This record gives sequence, structure tokens and C-alpha cells, in this order.
Amino acid sequence: IIRLHGVPSSIISDRDPRFTSRFWQSLHQVLGMKLRLSSTYHPQKNGQSERTIQFLEDLLRACVLDHLGS
Repeated sequence: IIRLHGVPSSIISDRDPRFTSRFWQSLHQVLGMKLRLSSTYHPQKNGQSERTIQFLEDLLRACVLDHLGS
């Protein structure tokens, strides 16, 4: 996906320590991406992230199945 569409301009994430680590922050800085962390106790933002992830998983699954079928 990144090869075809490039690096995303931003990523919305929860406040999991894996996403707030120095490595992750440095990676975002090097790639020119913005890391947007959802607010604590803001389930709407987490829901938005989950829906986006589900959409991308469904899209990727459809592409793989289409590729295998051709």
C-alpha cells in the first residue's frame, strides 16, 4: 500500500506505550508524518480508528482474494 500510495501524512493512535515510544516518534519525524494520539477517555476517537482499521483490513482482504482468483 505504501509503495502505491506513499507514506500516510498522519496516523491516529491510542496512547499505547508502543506508539508513544521514542522509536515510533523518531520514525514519524524521519518519514514526515504526524502522530495524532487520541484523548484519554475519548471512545469516539478510538471507534474512528477501529472503523478505519476494519475498512483497511476488508479492502486488503478483497485485493488479496481478487489477486489469487486471477
